[in-house]
Amino acid sequence: MRSIKRNMRLITLMLSLFCVGLIILVAKLYKESSYYIVNSDNAMLGKVYDRNGEVLFDQNASADVYGYDYFTDITNFIGNDSGQMTNTLVSKNLELLNNYSFSVGAYTSDGKSAIHTTLDHKANRAVYDAFGVKNGTAIAYNYKTGEILICVSKPGLNPFGGYTDLEDGSMICKAFYKFTPGSTQKVATLVAAHEAMGTELISSKVFECTGTYTNKSGEEIFCHNLYGHGTQDIVAAFENSCNPYFAQLVEDNDFNLETVIKTFKKMGYSVNDSEPYKLQINGIDVKTASTNLKDKNEFSTQWGCIGQGDTMVSPCMMMMWQSAIANETGKATVPYVIGHTTRFDGSPDNYAINNYTDGLFESQTASYVKNVMMQNGQRYTDTIPGYTLGLKSGTAQVKNGAEENSFLTGFDTNPDHPIAFCVLIENRVSGEITTDSIVHTLLSSIN
Repeated sequence: MRSIKRNMRLITLMLSLFCVGLIILVAKLYKESSYYIVNSDNAMLGKVYDRNGEVLFDQNASADVYGYDYFTDITNFIGNDSGQMTNTLVSKNLELLNNYSFSVGAYTSDGKSAIHTTLDHKANRAVYDAFGVKNGTAIAYNYKTGEILICVSKPGLNPFGGYTDLEDGSMICKAFYKFTPGSTQKVATLVAAHEAMGTELISSKVFECTGTYTNKSGEEIFCHNLYGHGTQDIVAAFENSCNPYFAQLVEDNDFNLETVIKTFKKMGYSVNDSEPYKLQINGIDVKTASTNLKDKNEFSTQWGCIGQGDTMVSPCMMMMWQSAIANETGKATVPYVIGHTTRFDGSPDNYAINNYTDGLFESQTASYVKNVMMQNGQRYTDTIPGYTLGLKSGTAQVKNGAEENSFLTGFDTNPDHPIAFCVLIENRVSGEITTDSIVHTLLSSIN
């Protein structure tokens, strides 16, 4: 009798463990089935749409339906299900497109899973075409809401043209990768200098530019104006993008390097190989800005603060800093591209909400830098007419000086058109397309 009871207890225990294991297995299948199915060869995926309902991704797309070049301007950002582009919207969010239900237990072509983005495909295409034969990138967002409206990267990628013999850079969205920023770095340096000095002190800094400046270490910093700019304060030097002025500003006793490094880190830089800042946009990785600032009396640190040397920044991060300046808060609006999604059954889900970074710099600094950038923006009224802008241009020497990249970053001050942006033209040559003209197309394309 005692043996029977013992066996019954053992059987009960085994049955209980079996039931618990079965429940865990079912829960695991329910939770993870979507992942494995959506990554299988037979996955049926929903579509990706722009803000106006235009299709940006269709698993079953054909050139006959959409036109041969329909997707070329957005494929290296949106991506597809080929598995060849990993840092793209589709690749990072495949499960949101899965037309499979665990409860139904089957794929279906009637599933309504979809991603509804904030992009404007028509505007995106206009900016893409504005680059002409040049390569580069342009990104723009609403600096109040965080909605990415335009994200172009050239060379583009035509999914109907195949994936062989592609031009370098066609399979990535360059807006999220790092480049030497040139004089657009002077925005960050001005921010850091104001954090270290305050308005009154930095406004009092006046230096002479004769075309060449020999620093305290005996190294020469050249100005793009061979004859120099003469006596300048910070506003004039920013407008003239004067390298000798900024080299002297970095050397100045009031330019506290520890404060500057602290500010750069808050803005998202990895400084002197410090821990990289982590930034993702709906799963897409954005490369961390980086620089080395060791000795403010030496060429490498001065050159880095001017935007050359070891300094590297992504256009996306540069755009975000414009948000923190334009909003006059010192906090950047976090960008996003997924406005909302729909589930398998068509019900809406995952509505985006506004988010902001921690304080990158003080609000007083944001207001000061905004004013300086707006004064500089007045110089562009002929080339970008109809807008009141805060702007900073930059020319970056790359490939050991063999080529120059051209940047323009800034913001529209119109509260009904709150757009922050960054445009890069690679290997720009005088007489070709300009960043001014692309920015004008960008702003006029966004309603």
